[in-house]
Amino acid sequence: MLSTASVITLGSAEGSSIGVALTAVLLLGIGAQWVAWRLRVPSILLLLVFGLLAGPVMRQTAAGNFLAINPDEIFGSDLLFALVGVSVGMILYEGGLTLKMREIRSSWRSVAMLVTVGSFVTWMVALVSAKWILGLSTPIATLLGAVLIVTGPTVIGPMLSHIRPSGVSGLILKWEGIVIDPIGVAVAVLVFEAIVAQPGTHSLDVTIQAILTTLGAGILLGVSSALLLKEVLNRFLVPDYLQNPVSLMLVIATFTASNLIKDESGLLATTVMGIVLVNQRKVDIHHILEFKENLRVLLISVLFIVLAARLRIEDLQRLDWLEVFGFLVVLIVVARPLGVFLSTLGAGLSWQERVFLCLMAPRGIVAAAAASIFALGLEKAEVEGFETIVPLTFSVIIGTVAFYGLTAPWAARLLGVADPNPQGVLFVGASGWTRALAGVLTKRGVPVQLIDTNRANIRIAVMNGLPATQGNVLSMGDLTEIDLRGIGRVFATTPNDEVNTLVLQSFKGYFETSSMFRLSRKVSKSADSGHSESSGRVLFDNGLGYNELEDRLQDGWVIKATNISSEFSFEDYQTLYGSAAVALCTLRDGAMIVSTVDAPASPVAGDTIISLVNPDELFMLRAMGS
Repeated sequence: MLSTASVITLGSAEGSSIGVALTAVLLLGIGAQWVAWRLRVPSILLLLVFGLLAGPVMRQTAAGNFLAINPDEIFGSDLLFALVGVSVGMILYEGGLTLKMREIRSSWRSVAMLVTVGSFVTWMVALVSAKWILGLSTPIATLLGAVLIVTGPTVIGPMLSHIRPSGVSGLILKWEGIVIDPIGVAVAVLVFEAIVAQPGTHSLDVTIQAILTTLGAGILLGVSSALLLKEVLNRFLVPDYLQNPVSLMLVIATFTASNLIKDESGLLATTVMGIVLVNQRKVDIHHILEFKENLRVLLISVLFIVLAARLRIEDLQRLDWLEVFGFLVVLIVVARPLGVFLSTLGAGLSWQERVFLCLMAPRGIVAAAAASIFALGLEKAEVEGFETIVPLTFSVIIGTVAFYGLTAPWAARLLGVADPNPQGVLFVGASGWTRALAGVLTKRGVPVQLIDTNRANIRIAVMNGLPATQGNVLSMGDLTEIDLRGIGRVFATTPNDEVNTLVLQSFKGYFETSSMFRLSRKVSKSADSGHSESSGRVLFDNGLGYNELEDRLQDGWVIKATNISSEFSFEDYQTLYGSAAVALCTLRDGAMIVSTVDAPASPVAGDTIISLVNPDELFMLRAMGS
């Protein structure tokens, strides 16, 4: 039960200090995240591998007494799992902060069906296959099936960020992954209590009462805490530097208070708290969300390393891996597709979206934590077969993450429901030269989106067939109000240098720093280049700012796309158009490469270069050549 459980234990008491062990866990956890990013593989895979190597594998070596991470020996299981429970509660709170009700208005039925009907189907299929394929007893098979209901934001979120699904499938998966966690854990708790209860003490009335108590405590405390935090922030009762600590304090207090009423209702309470807080409109919580995102990465890194390190080699060796493989196949091929099919009947989803939903059900940290905690409880209750729960759960986690992580991106592209490498541009500012560039990019198949406070600029853009919205990015409470599907970079192109800087700062977290660009400042070359790292990359060339671009367009310059080939090289292009031509970007194999001060254009044969050129100078060059 996650209320009596949780995180950080490290190192062997015999040889290494707690400080050294903690450092090792942090190095392994953050290092695994970084390596996974470099290799473009799901981070959970490397986290589990690193944890297994640092824990059970290292304990079998001669240096195991000194180098191995042995969580239970340092902190003991009670403190370890108490920290795990609190950490999972904070992770679900952060997940709840990403669930905006307006996103899911058209697909709420699919989410509701997936977390109810879909969960029940998964539970039953897992129960039957665990009993008949793995040979588990009915109680242990029932508990394992309940534990494997959950998917979780710790694995769904990073995969969706990598795949970038279009349409509503990504939103459905995000909502399902967060909402299903407290539901799955609550079901598992009821099964666990039924297993360890004395005969005749667990009736249907008790089960119904437990469910109602869990729902009541979780929803009531979650809503109350969110409204309390909203009022505290709205009335400026705490200074800015204490707002994140106060929100963290309330999350932990809510989690603990709810669990005192009913075990594991704390996970529901923190999830509800996040959902209510993000859907209120009185106070801005983006700074809280940013803090929680950073905390989530740290917690996930530590949790997976520590929980994987608790595994024992002998438990893994005891498994029949052929049977485990068969069990995984049933979960992937039967349980998930059947649950999705039944849950999305009449939901209006395309067959491609339904297939994609079938290919995304990896298990994550909640399943790992729940299995570890329930196994400990079963061991104390002397229930036979408890030792299989944890290794089987971790096997499913590794197997499902590996399968879905490797196949889902490929399948999403094949099905046409994903855009893993969006090439589109969001132009903040819709002046004449911006509209001209957006028009050329649109004709070349590059998605664009324009936003400006100037009504006239937006009206002209719309008349030219460009997607444009009137609005002020700096006053938007939620930047996801802008349609960012297919958009991979942002150009800050307003006439105000300070506004451009603030715009890019607003989009941090939505785009990679390398994909945020601004116009040159009205300063010297050396001074401008010094700002590129902190406030965006400088577009095109130093000294070529808003006024210069607008003036050239008014003087008759045009934005033109030119194909580079072996017969017409970039050198030929420069000779033809002259030194005054300004390279804006290059299109290469469907990708867009922006020309910047730190990376000028260098097209090769097969590329298309888009530039701002002077037709009059081109005419004179041709005349001189003749």
